[in-house]
Amino acid sequence: MTRTLCLAQNPDADALLAEDRFALLLGMLLDQQIPMEKAFSGPKVLADRMGGLDVHRIAEADPEAFATTMATPPAVHRFPGSMAKRVQALSQFVVEQYDGDVTRIWAEGDGAAVFKRLKALPGFGDQKAKIFLALLGKQIGVTPDGWREAAGHYGEEGSRRSVADVTDQKSLLEVRDFKKAAKAAAKASS
Repeated sequence: MTRTLCLAQNPDADALLAEDRFALLLGMLLDQQIPMEKAFSGPKVLADRMGGLDVHRIAEADPEAFATTMATPPAVHRFPGSMAKRVQALSQFVVEQYDGDVTRIWAEGDGAAVFKRLKALPGFGDQKAKIFLALLGKQIGVTPDGWREAAGHYGEEGSRRSVADVTDQKSLLEVRDFKKAAKAAAKASS
């Protein structure tokens, strides 16, 4: 079942994210040090530039040529060179470990097992793995037993903490407000 997503806040980019789980995983990888919408638009930009989004093709691409693809204006990411390496490392890992099928990462096991596999992905740490697990559960319908617990606060119903909670423009602004308040609180306590 294809669900409507509003992560890129762009209908074409969001359509790709909704139908292609590799694109969704790449969007999550790209989601650092740039606005969320730009990160989740990145897979569509890559797909347009490469004539499709193919995990095998990215994994096998010449690193310099792929870095150029990432850096061509408008760049896919604020740091296109380092992010090109991360995208290729993730793609290579998915090819080697899951035969190119990202859905195998969450196809079996409970929430803790899925979290562990997500956390093992190149470029994914504890927080990114929890947020992606929450995104899978809240918006994609991937709900293994214990997924909310494994996702921590990001799995809480009704929360507005992360990309997992963005379903439209209004919720995007609520997530931004939450993050701003959390930063201010952290700054005040230090």
